[in-house]
Amino acid sequence: MAEYGEWNRKGATLSDVTAKKEYGVSRAFIVKGIRAGKLEHRDGAIWGNPYLRVLRSQLEQYIAEELGADCLSTGKNQTELRKIKKEMADLKKRLDELQTRRTEIEKAIRKSTAEPAGAGDVAKARRA
Repeated sequence: MAEYGEWNRKGATLSDVTAKKEYGVSRAFIVKGIRAGKLEHRDGAIWGNPYLRVLRSQLEQYIAEELGADCLSTGKNQTELRKIKKEMADLKKRLDELQTRRTEIEKAIRKSTAEPAGAGDVAKARRA
């Protein structure tokens, strides 16, 4: 049985589609676990599309029992690697944006510091 409040905890549940992405298990594998009594589930539907929601801890335990701990760790590592690569790509994109903005500001500063010298020449020309 699930711990008290486990269904409400952030990240403690996942849908069958997310389980396929993160762990590489099919919906049939999850249904088999539900029928065997190894997994608790809740039914849901978004825009008329049904899905199964299961507890992450129970699913990980079931995967380790059925497919082996190596399969579970491989799936978790691949998911973490995918997240890291995505975050690195986002950070590189943000760094490029910041460097572009920095060069724009530096050009504006150089331009504004160069203008007063030119403005002084105009004032001297008026006095003459």
